[in-house]
Amino acid sequence: MKIEQFEDQGLSHFSYAILSKETREIVLVDPARNPQQYYDFAKANDAKIVAVIETHPHADFVSSHAEIARASGATVRVSKLLGAGYPHQAFDEGDTLTLGKLTFRALNTPGHSPDSLSIVLAREGKDQAVFTGDTLLIGDVGRPDLRENAGNLTAKREELAKQLYHSTRDKLMKLADDVQVYPAHGAGSLCSKGKGGASSSTIGTEKSGNYALRPLSEEDFVQELLADQSFIPQYFGYNVELNKAGAPDFAPSVAKVAHLASGADLEPGALVIDARPEADFKQGHHAGALNVQQGGKFETWLGSLVSPEERFYLVAPDEQTRKDLIAKTAKIGYESLIQGAMVGTPSTETTLPKLDVDAFRAHPERYTIVDIRNASETKAEPLFANALNIPLPELRGRAAEIPTDKPVVVHCAGGYRSAAGSSIVAPALPGTEVFDLGEAVKTFLPAAH
Repeated sequence: MKIEQFEDQGLSHFSYAILSKETREIVLVDPARNPQQYYDFAKANDAKIVAVIETHPHADFVSSHAEIARASGATVRVSKLLGAGYPHQAFDEGDTLTLGKLTFRALNTPGHSPDSLSIVLAREGKDQAVFTGDTLLIGDVGRPDLRENAGNLTAKREELAKQLYHSTRDKLMKLADDVQVYPAHGAGSLCSKGKGGASSSTIGTEKSGNYALRPLSEEDFVQELLADQSFIPQYFGYNVELNKAGAPDFAPSVAKVAHLASGADLEPGALVIDARPEADFKQGHHAGALNVQQGGKFETWLGSLVSPEERFYLVAPDEQTRKDLIAKTAKIGYESLIQGAMVGTPSTETTLPKLDVDAFRAHPERYTIVDIRNASETKAEPLFANALNIPLPELRGRAAEIPTDKPVVVHCAGGYRSAAGSSIVAPALPGTEVFDLGEAVKTFLPAAH
C-alpha cells in the first residue's frame, strides 16, 4: 500500500490518498477544494479513485468530495449523522471497506463535531494507521465549539467536549501504540489550539505527549479544552453547510469570476479587498478598501473579516497573484461573492500616513493604541499600558469604540494583521490620523530589549 499526504499550508490542512497496490484502487480522505492533485496522483500510479471518505463536514475549507464522485464515479462515504445532501453511502461504526489486502473501518468519534468519524486502516488484519479528521491532532485535539449553530446536528460546546473526552479515551487510545496517526490539520489551523509542527504521529507518541490525552477527569478535560479557544471565523458555519450539500465543481466556478481592467469603475460603496503589499496599499487605494495581503493566511482572514452574505471586489498586484487569490478564495467557497477581480488599483486618492516610530516610542501616551491581537495573546504578552484590545475579527463592528481625541496606532504581533486593521480603522474614523505600527512592533517585544 501507499499513503500519500497532501498539505495545504495556507489552511494547515492535510488530505490523503491511500493506494491499494493489489487492486490499483485509491481511497481519498478529506480532499481539498481543487481535486486536480488527486487526479494527477491516480494517473501517476495507474490507479482509479473508488471512494472518498469525509471525516465530517469541514468548517474551515470546502471539500471536493462531491465533485470527485461526479467525475470519477467514486462513492462518497460519510456518517449517516451528517445528513448529507449529495449521493453517498453511510459509513459508521461497524462498517468496513475492503480493497485487496486493505480494510478501512469506521469509528464514530464525536466531539469536534457530532458526526465526526475516524478511519482505521488495516493491512491483512493488522491496524496500520488511523485518519482522525479533527478529532485527534498532533499534540492536541479538535476544538468542540464550532457546531452549536451549524450542520444537521448541533450541540453545545460542553456536550461536545465531553464526547471528545470519551472518543479519545474509549476508542482512539485503545488502538495499538504503533498505529500511525494522520490528522486533517496541523499547527496553525483555527480548528484547534495546537502549535506543533509535525504532520503525523503514532498513538503511542500521542498518549505520552499530547496534553489532552494525559490522565484527566472529564470535568477537568472539558474546562481545559474550552479555555482560551480562538475566535470563530464568519465563514465556518457557511462551509459546514456547503460541505453538507456538496460544493460546485472547482474549475468552472473559478472561471465564472469576472476579470476587470485595472481602471474599471466599481459599484459605489462596494467592499474592496486589496491584497497588495501594505506599503503599496498605503501609497494609494480605493476609499474604504481592506488590506488583506496575499501573504499569510489570506483565505482565513478573508473569511474572518467578510461574511458569506457580502459581495466584494478583489485587487491583486499582478496577474499570477490574481489567479492564486481567486483559487484561495474558492478554498472557502467565497468565489461566488467576487464581483470582479482586477490587477493594480482602482484609485490612488486614499492614502495612509507613515508612523514616526521613534516619536511613538518616546511618547506612546500621546497616541490611542489599539491592540488587535486575540485576547489570549494580549493576556499572555501585554505590550503597551492602557492599550485598547479589539481583536481583528471584531474590528469592523467595533471601530467606533476607538476614541478620536489622539492619533491612533494599530498593532498586532508581527505586522500582517495590523495592515488589515489600520485599513479598517482609518475610514471608520474620518478626521483622525490612523497609523500602522507594522513590523516595528517586534522592536517593542520583551525579547527585543
